[in-house]
Amino acid sequence: MKKVLRLLIPLLVLAVGIGLWQAREGGGGLSDDSQLRLYGNVDMREVALAINGSGRIAEMLAREGEAVEKGQVLARLDADRQQAIADRAAAQVAAGEAGLARMLSGSRPEEISRAEAEMDAASAQAADAKRTAERLQDLSRQNLVSRQQADNAAAEAEAAMQRRKAASETLKLARLGPRQEDIDAARAALRADKAQLALAAKELADTTLIAPSVGIIRNRVLEPGDMASPQRPVFTLAITDPLWVRAYVSETDLGKLRPGMPATVSTDSFPGKQYRGWVGFISPTAEFTPQTVQTEEMRTQLVYQVRIQVCNPEGELRLGMPASVSIDLRSGELQNGAPAGNDPCHGQE
Repeated sequence: MKKVLRLLIPLLVLAVGIGLWQAREGGGGLSDDSQLRLYGNVDMREVALAINGSGRIAEMLAREGEAVEKGQVLARLDADRQQAIADRAAAQVAAGEAGLARMLSGSRPEEISRAEAEMDAASAQAADAKRTAERLQDLSRQNLVSRQQADNAAAEAEAAMQRRKAASETLKLARLGPRQEDIDAARAALRADKAQLALAAKELADTTLIAPSVGIIRNRVLEPGDMASPQRPVFTLAITDPLWVRAYVSETDLGKLRPGMPATVSTDSFPGKQYRGWVGFISPTAEFTPQTVQTEEMRTQLVYQVRIQVCNPEGELRLGMPASVSIDLRSGELQNGAPAGNDPCHGQE
């Protein structure tokens, strides 16, 4: 009898150990009829941040491990050259705007008055030259003056008439103002100057590195004085929002899950503390490619990746941290991929 017990005890211990291992490796199981227990690791996205411009780094404004906000300035290049180009483009735009405004305003009243005065003077000169030519023509017929004098007076009268005509046209132009074609050309030149200014402003903005989202600086790759370019990362940023737990569910439990189901997440690092979450993604394909021919037993071994989005208001969850997930199977309401109600990370518990 004792020999039998000595043989049975190791077998029982081995069976219990295998059962526990299968429960953990299988991605979880039902703790009761209303809860599904999964096991996984905290996951987040990482991005390599590079400055969109090229040049020497002047400032590095973030350290490794520092939490940054969206829109925060992380680094700057030496931007003296880009600033000068932007200032020149701004001056060109200002000059173009002033020139277009001058054209649209037309001639000044003083310019029109001067043209009118010149017109009056030319009219008076033309009238006087005409009278002189007529008198000399009469005297020439009476042989009192030479024919040459009469012809010179006639030519001078004709010249005075042409000067009066030119003054009249100048007055018309002063009253009409610039040609429409010249105004259109000025507008086109101004648009080109503004486009050049926008390009210069973009190149100036590209000398500053901005955090694209909330996250934590994982690596500080370059330092002040290094040459930066769009191909050289300056920082590595771990994006902390959204944050999720990557877990796996067996094929037999797959049909019990729907996106939006509420869940709670716990970790060994903070015993007794739970974090709010919900099922955010269920993989449409199995993790491993199944064989062409399967038995029923093999089909039950398939697993599917599940992402449990989790709230991390105090920043305690870290990349790769083991986590346990409990999913409430009784709640299945969906609203835009998250539990129905208020903001799941800031609403009521």
